[in-house]
Amino acid sequence: MRFGPLPLADAVGAVLAHSVKAGGVALKKGHVLTVADRDGLAAAGLDNVIAAKLEPGDVAEDAAATRIARAVAGPHVTASPAATGRVNLHAAVAGLLVVDTDRIDRLNLLDEAVTLATLPAFDPVEPGRMVATVKIIPFAAPEAVVAAAEGIGAEAGPLVRVAPFRPMRAGLVQTLLPGLKPSVLDKTREVTAERLAAVGGSLVAEERVPHEQAAVAGAIARLRAHGADLLLLVGASAITDRRDVLPGAVEAAGGAIIHFGMPVDPGNLLLLADLDGAPVLGLPGCARSPKLNGFDWVLQRIAADVPVTRADIMRMGVGGLLMDIPTRPLPRAKAAPPSGPKVAAIVLAGGSARRMGRNKLLEPFGGKPMLLHAVDAALASRAGPVIVVTGHQPDVVTAALEGRAVTVVHAADHAEGLSASLKAGLRALPADGGAFVVLLGDMPRVDAALVDRLIGAYAPANGRTICVPTVDGRRGNPVLWDRRYVPEMLTLSGDQGARGLLAKHSDAVVEVPMPDDAALLDVDTPEALAALTGAER
Repeated sequence: MRFGPLPLADAVGAVLAHSVKAGGVALKKGHVLTVADRDGLAAAGLDNVIAAKLEPGDVAEDAAATRIARAVAGPHVTASPAATGRVNLHAAVAGLLVVDTDRIDRLNLLDEAVTLATLPAFDPVEPGRMVATVKIIPFAAPEAVVAAAEGIGAEAGPLVRVAPFRPMRAGLVQTLLPGLKPSVLDKTREVTAERLAAVGGSLVAEERVPHEQAAVAGAIARLRAHGADLLLLVGASAITDRRDVLPGAVEAAGGAIIHFGMPVDPGNLLLLADLDGAPVLGLPGCARSPKLNGFDWVLQRIAADVPVTRADIMRMGVGGLLMDIPTRPLPRAKAAPPSGPKVAAIVLAGGSARRMGRNKLLEPFGGKPMLLHAVDAALASRAGPVIVVTGHQPDVVTAALEGRAVTVVHAADHAEGLSASLKAGLRALPADGGAFVVLLGDMPRVDAALVDRLIGAYAPANGRTICVPTVDGRRGNPVLWDRRYVPEMLTLSGDQGARGLLAKHSDAVVEVPMPDDAALLDVDTPEALAALTGAER
């Protein structure tokens, strides 16, 4: 690959290394120069540009990233479309991230042009969470390097996969000693049920028995007969030795001790055993608390059907000091959204639809008012909260939203144009949001997958703070914006949207290719609605 100043005469087909503005021409970094671009720059007085020109044996950045991502992604991992040499990988299900550390190191050692970054191994992930990213550093990578990376990915087993959580049925045994309050036992049961729910399981039965070996062995047998495929033991007194009450009870019930203790704090006094193929865990005292401890690490692997051996537990020491980590497992219904910047959604539904002659947003399409397609796309996506801005006929529009978990705000000055509705939505954004995506209520074919592609491309740490969908090079809607642009948007007036900011901040724009034309299709006229309705039939 050639890189550096290129004479304009030799620059057609080259990739701009830096944005260029000259005369009436504005081209952003990464743009592939055309003959028209060359002529426009020459007319503006430029002689050369800083660019990269691919040579035989080079693979363009997006093509290279796509090939490597395809080789890397294993079961239950999806890949975003390539953009600026990057492909993001996302979890398709709730589960545990499993990576082949040694082979990923080998891939990253191939060449500085190719990088693969992942979340830590065995991180629990939710659907839609980004688990890895492939990035080509320059504008191209050598074919030999790309092929070598594909070869590493083709070796036995996937490089990056998500092991889905299984619907385990757990039985809980709690032992009793004088002075142990029932409220402590009740709280332990509640916390344990929450932990299980967080990994897709459920607590199906509990027994409370004296802190005696025979009593515990009997409870283990009864719970196993009840159908429990995971047995959890919580002693009134912590396990202190392999020959203590709880380990002895496991063996008396016919089980075998696999390992006692772990290099994780809190969580040192964990017991791992097996009873006829069912895992048995003797829990440390810290498991009565919802705070993260070593039990969580073992439970997550068991829930995801990822083997956890004696050696696996003994290798958990690096990163095993959890004393100052405040995270806690929660049921998925209560859990926070996947990690990363919070992205809100603003749906603009305030226009008077003068060209339509009636409120187009309430026109039926696909069995419901057109507006609800945009609202439902936002609700089904990773964005939240969803803010709907009303203007014309606010009562009727609000009534159409009944039953949907949205925040409705009214733009009293909506008659002043699009900017009024946009500003009303901006003022309603939550204070802790990192970004927001602006959807138009008259674009009924925009779906949650489109919104999620934009969210997946958002990377403020890498300067990618404006995400625009494209179809064959044409830009469309919705657009995702970092919160930093709110002050400028609040100065807009009239029927002016935020499109002018795209040119002003061209270096921050990432174009996200889309698989269909939904991002270009809006409904402004009766003819457009008729054409759209006819296409659906």
